Amino acid sequence: MISRRSFIIASGMTAIASTRVFGANDTLRIGVIGAGGRMKGLLDAADKAGTFQVVAVSDVYGPHRDAVKERSNGLATTHLDYREVLDKDLDAVIIGSPDHWHVPMALDALKAGKDVYLEKPVTHTLEEGAILTRAVRSSKQILQCGMQQRSWTHFRDAVDLIQAGSLGRVLQVRTYWWQNYARNWPKKPLELQSLDWKQWLGSAPDQPFDEEKFHHWRWFWNFGGGAMTDLFTHWVDIVHWAMKTDQPKHAFMLADKFAFEHWDCPDTIQAAFRYPGFDVVYEGMMNSSIDDGGLEFRGTEATLKITRGGFTVYREGVSGDQNPVLNERSYRDGTISHMENFFECVKSRKEPNAPVETGVAAARAGHIGNYAFQHGGQTAWPAKA
Repeated sequence: MISRRSFIIASGMTAIASTRVFGANDTLRIGVIGAGGRMKGLLDAADKAGTFQVVAVSDVYGPHRDAVKERSNGLATTHLDYREVLDKDLDAVIIGSPDHWHVPMALDALKAGKDVYLEKPVTHTLEEGAILTRAVRSSKQILQCGMQQRSWTHFRDAVDLIQAGSLGRVLQVRTYWWQNYARNWPKKPLELQSLDWKQWLGSAPDQPFDEEKFHHWRWFWNFGGGAMTDLFTHWVDIVHWAMKTDQPKHAFMLADKFAFEHWDCPDTIQAAFRYPGFDVVYEGMMNSSIDDGGLEFRGTEATLKITRGGFTVYREGVSGDQNPVLNERSYRDGTISHMENFFECVKSRKEPNAPVETGVAAARAGHIGNYAFQHGGQTAWPAKA
């Protein structure tokens, strides 16, 4: 019998062998669009994923551009307008801009014939989902959504267990994520003279510069979608993957701004989503980071608890030192493997681990939660006009 691990190794060797024909050792030419904190993490992962050279970088904030140019050993050209990056001779671009820029930048990159790594959530509005999907599927380009759990070994193993029926019938999935913006997310000193605020706003309504919005844009509706699209999106993607579904039929959301009243988006959330045959719940707040984030798949035979550090399976009816019955720890940051998969697909032209439909569905679930919050706390879906 072939184990899953040996299958992965065998299929991985086949992939490596096939991509060598297409220049597996060739240096990929990469453009960077949006060079803030998340981009630093993506480039750190890329450094461990394969051979590449940053050819050009675009950001509306000078120090961000300069930082990427420095890490490229001075080779990258710097640009205020991201379209100038797309004019370069590139294999692919990595997009790490605020959410409201994701789809416009991705559409322009696809039109320019560039492959795209697009950070999550891939959409800022519900309507953008169909637009992005159509653009990807009508092109010949590769688009990898930034849902890195799709390439993370222990998440892949957990999904295999769930789909094999090891938990019995899964009736409820609990998701949670706690972060502390007051303690863990301090503002960095800003060189205002180096920022093009109008360019940063883009399609958002014209408004005066606001340092809080620049630093914590995820929590303002013009630029992001709060916890539901920043955090829940990651976890619901795993639910969709494991449960082979992609859209709730009802959503409830109880939320408020208890800690950060100056934000648009709520900082404290209890939400529930009804899918065919099971429910998904989410809870989180932005002024407490104890326990961080994770999921619990609760089945009739067993429960699987999973975080980015690993997973544990607990069997119903088993107690004492025989429970838990299975453990798996994470040994590698999934972002490295996810970037590795992207680089491989750029060369092989194979479908990436997180194709556009998965990113659109995960973002859509977060948007539906926000829609419920903004419409009396609940909604059926599709919503009635």
